[in-house]
Amino acid sequence: MPNISARAAHAAGPPRSNTFVVVLAFAGIVVSLMQTLVIPLIPELPKLLGASASDTTWAVTATLLASAVATPVWGRLGDMYGKRRMLLVNLFLLVAGSVLCAFSDSLTPMIVGRGLQGLASGVIPLGISIMRDELPADRLGSATALMSASLGVGGALGLPAAALIAENADWHALFWTAAVLGALALVVVLALVPESAVRSGGRFDVVGAVGLSAVLVCLLLAISKGADWGWSDALTISLFAAAAVVLLLWGWWELRTREPMVDLRTTARRQVLFTNLASVMMGFSMFAMSLVLPQVLQLPEATGYGLGQSMLAAGLVMAPSGLVMMVMAPLSARVSAAMGPKVTLMIGAVVVAAGYGLNIALMSEIWHLVLVSCVIGAGIGFAYASMPALVMGAVPVTDTAAANSLNTLMRAVGTSVSSAVAGVVLAQLTIKFGPVALPSQDGFRVVMGIGAGAALLAFVLAAFLPRRSPAAAAVTAHAAPDEEPAYEPAGASWAGRPDGGVEIRGFVRSDDGHGSAATPR
Repeated sequence: MPNISARAAHAAGPPRSNTFVVVLAFAGIVVSLMQTLVIPLIPELPKLLGASASDTTWAVTATLLASAVATPVWGRLGDMYGKRRMLLVNLFLLVAGSVLCAFSDSLTPMIVGRGLQGLASGVIPLGISIMRDELPADRLGSATALMSASLGVGGALGLPAAALIAENADWHALFWTAAVLGALALVVVLALVPESAVRSGGRFDVVGAVGLSAVLVCLLLAISKGADWGWSDALTISLFAAAAVVLLLWGWWELRTREPMVDLRTTARRQVLFTNLASVMMGFSMFAMSLVLPQVLQLPEATGYGLGQSMLAAGLVMAPSGLVMMVMAPLSARVSAAMGPKVTLMIGAVVVAAGYGLNIALMSEIWHLVLVSCVIGAGIGFAYASMPALVMGAVPVTDTAAANSLNTLMRAVGTSVSSAVAGVVLAQLTIKFGPVALPSQDGFRVVMGIGAGAALLAFVLAAFLPRRSPAAAAVTAHAAPDEEPAYEPAGASWAGRPDGGVEIRGFVRSDDGHGSAATPR
């Protein structure tokens, strides 16, 4: 019986697992730094770029839109043409975008550069997918947990680092630093990460990619700009309507094409569907903390609830949460190995909800917010670490990158919706502070309550995931190099390539709850 992992390992040679796990995690952290890179600059961007405040917000929006559009595309291309190859392209785009921003003194090149940085969003799902192909089963859980946590780690550590550079150097130094880190990641990936030999081959679904991109652009543009344009504005409503119509047409196409951009039948399996829905909720919940805590820390003490701290101090308060996420990665892997990733996700969701509950009561001292951010960070670390295992336990190895990319996209959609909802709440619940209106303490508490509710909803969604034994989940997620795979694809076409890799064409697994059978596509 053909063994996918054995052939891949033979082609690539024995991986230096400790080294390339660290390298991939470093690349993930570098890419996630782009989330918070410009936050310290936002108040100053109109003056720095000679543009209006509303126009400079596109420096943030461009990254959001590019990331959302690119993530699923990189996943599919990685499955088809090589995950390491696409990862290197991602890092090259990050470096190019950072250099362009570093040379920018006007709005247009800044927006283009930030868009290129957003196009590097495929690094984390591609890295997780390389790990699935290359690592032995006993290392896979902790490695993917660390890689998944890097998304939060980079965001948490990036804020104080960016604030420190912005306060003590020319603002262009932020982007030169990003370019150097990106170039370093590119070099070490090129030198130390093996190319996975597991590829699906086939044709790229251009129509599906364009359709999905159109849906995401319309949806996320309406969500991110709705507060500025007005939620009842004709443009906002038109974008939501266009997203709905194109989504239906895209779904119709994907169900009828032989090699879809997103395999909707696989995505509709209970384990994949409910994991992705829980990912939306956890993304929503995680970002609520990022929206509330920095504002509480920086508002004037005269408000009665603000703590009067600088941007740098606020970043330093948030930074421990990123370290906690990293520390939680191996612990969450042990819990998943003992009890299954479903339980790990449920534990993470409860811990996040508890953290927001603490925040509603404790927000008057700096140590309160450090404690809260660490508790929420621990929960996010648990939840995010479980998601790749859940997704990979329900999809074929040839769809690993596409499935992980879609899951990453779901988290991004959650964070975008969280930003919009929190913005509406905080705009409605305000107090007068001199001539300006500031978010009230009750407004912050409402946002934290919504964040807790989103985490509890993720817990409920996780409860509907299929129950699997840890051993069965591990076998489904990964067939070690010396083991037979968990299933033989019926009707599959196995094809060798000149570079020694393996292509597996024309199959999808049946959803029998155990991942043990396959049927022809």
